[in-house]
Amino acid sequence: QVKLVESGGGLVQPGGSLRLSCAASGRIPASLVMGWFRQAPGKAREFVAGFNWIARSTHFADSVKDRFTISRDNAKKTLFLQMNNVEPEDTAVYYCAARQFTISIREQEYDSWGQGTQVIVSA
Repeated sequence: QVKLVESGGGLVQPGGSLRLSCAASGRIPASLVMGWFRQAPGKAREFVAGFNWIARSTHFADSVKDRFTISRDNAKKTLFLQMNNVEPEDTAVYYCAARQFTISIREQEYDSWGQGTQVIVSA
């Protein structure tokens, strides 16, 4: 089982930036795929972005693809979600999730989840 720990959430003003981190530990498969999801109050959890460690490929939701980027620290098996030009609609609890082989936008296809980190975008 992969253990995931998110960090980096907080309060940020509209138009600002924030970087979230997700550190993986435990039994990490070579075919690791990590995804970012978010859940706003009263809404379903939705896919934000994903990264395939072997293919080094990414996939972003349309709502964030021009504003968010992904980077990584291979040695520490840590994935970063760089959030730029944030909007109030980005307010949510952000979760990191793990699965194998391919990026999926479906949360039920992920096997491991972090505890989440709160992001609030407000002036």
